[in-house]
Amino acid sequence: MIKGYSRIDCPKHGISMYLNMLKQNIKPDNYTFPFLFKGFNRNVGFSCGKELHGHVLKFGFGSNVFVQNALIYMYSLCGQIEMARGVFDISCKMDVITWNVIITGYNRMKQYDETSKLFDEMEKNGLVPTSVTLVSLLSACSKLRDLEVGKRVHKYIKKCDIEPKLILENALMDMHAACGEMDVAVRIFDRMKTRDVISWTTIVSGFINKGEIDLARNYFDQMPERDYVSWTAMIDGYIRVNCFKEALVLFRQMQASNIRPDEFTMVSILTACAHLGALQIGEWIKTYIDRNKVKNDVFVGNALIDMYLKCGNVSKAQRVFCEMPRRDKFTWTGMIVGLAINGHCEEALDMFFEMLRASIKPDEITYIGVLCACTHAGMVDEGRKFFASMTTKHAVEPNVAHYGCMVDLLGRAGQLQEACEVIKNMPMKPNSIVWGALLGACRVHKNVEIAEMAAKQILELDPENGAVYVMLCNIYASCKRWDSLHELRESMMHRGIKKTPGCSLIEMYGVVHEFVAGDQSHPQSKEIYLKLDNMTRDLKLAGYSPDTSEVFLDVGEEDKESTLYRHGEKLALALG
Repeated sequence: MIKGYSRIDCPKHGISMYLNMLKQNIKPDNYTFPFLFKGFNRNVGFSCGKELHGHVLKFGFGSNVFVQNALIYMYSLCGQIEMARGVFDISCKMDVITWNVIITGYNRMKQYDETSKLFDEMEKNGLVPTSVTLVSLLSACSKLRDLEVGKRVHKYIKKCDIEPKLILENALMDMHAACGEMDVAVRIFDRMKTRDVISWTTIVSGFINKGEIDLARNYFDQMPERDYVSWTAMIDGYIRVNCFKEALVLFRQMQASNIRPDEFTMVSILTACAHLGALQIGEWIKTYIDRNKVKNDVFVGNALIDMYLKCGNVSKAQRVFCEMPRRDKFTWTGMIVGLAINGHCEEALDMFFEMLRASIKPDEITYIGVLCACTHAGMVDEGRKFFASMTTKHAVEPNVAHYGCMVDLLGRAGQLQEACEVIKNMPMKPNSIVWGALLGACRVHKNVEIAEMAAKQILELDPENGAVYVMLCNIYASCKRWDSLHELRESMMHRGIKKTPGCSLIEMYGVVHEFVAGDQSHPQSKEIYLKLDNMTRDLKLAGYSPDTSEVFLDVGEEDKESTLYRHGEKLALALG
């Protein structure tokens, strides 16, 4: 009966049966405890394991190898790896299964270094590893990116002519793929007589990790069968290379294939929605999570907060935050940064102080959000204080991003000389983002001298940065420095410098549309421009007059206005 309850995952019934057995004065034998422990889950093992270990010793089965193996399994299952190791250390260590159980336990606890050490010790003791041992070791090598040990295992398999079982071949492929050796992984894949969905997903994930998204998609499209793991891997691959629209298209195909997504899929899709500003799809995902009881853990909650904040819906982000049963450092940081970016600066700082009251230690990203809030609110003195308190109160050393925030804070407030001093005194070399913040401030405050210096520094770091040339042209135009403007434009033409056109996005009925300035590629282009003309007329009647001071085309004022009216953002609004 105990064995039967173990098989159907009813550990509490098994314990009850064991206790009834004792009440009837029937003593356990060497089969009782292995069957009893085998059915345990983490919670039952944690609450009853040590007490039943006492029963093992009481009834004299402490040195029985089968009971020892069951104890090691039970302790490692419930996260008590030190207890498992204690049982292992007093065992005779002559049974390979004992080694397999403790090695698997260390893998389960993600202590992969110990797995490798145990394998070395196992070899010294003269034990021959089984395929289970080798799969566990290869899994550890994959996680550690330990190609040296992985190759040693591969050679051992060839030398000992071990039967190439599917699970072992998959583990070999995964190890080589994780270590970046996709050529070896593909050779193993091509030689396999039988492949399963894990084999295919391993190859797809391997190419994704190398950034070869097209090759990954080629193998993905050839898969005879796909599960939610393979779909999620491909979707996540598109997210990694910023192909967010492709990720959403693939998710729709996943839905059409009747594959149920899990929480990892949801995080990937919510990330795509956040970057595209696709609020409608994000809302649909939220509804899907609620209706289908998808595991709504802290990672899903954080992704929902990020999506709502990047789509500008602060109130719903706050609601998700308040409803989360557990929050981590990233939850708090995401809210602080998101509130700051959306202009809710005081709320962002309130959230920061609430985070401190909750005894959550802020990190580098948290302080970027805090400094960003001070920047948007023009709180220069407070920003200085927060910057100073990073190190003194929380031992967070400012990095280049924090210095960039300070330059932005001071620059926006018109304190350009102090911003220059901050850059001068930086303990690390300023990057193009820091200089870009100063250049942006010069544009606002029309300081040509510092702008030229900042632009020069950026172009030394990134000579092909077309945006810097355009920014400097805008500054020359707004300051009416026409000679400097024409000279810079000629230099741009001579060097073949072109600015990558900015892209504006709008979501309509779950579809994301993209526009650049003067775009006429949209299938509804005629209707869009007609609507734009009507909008322009209404704006003029309302007294609106566009600022053409930074339009540096050699055309009349009317044509300058036309250029501004056909900006990508206005085309997107006309469609909406």
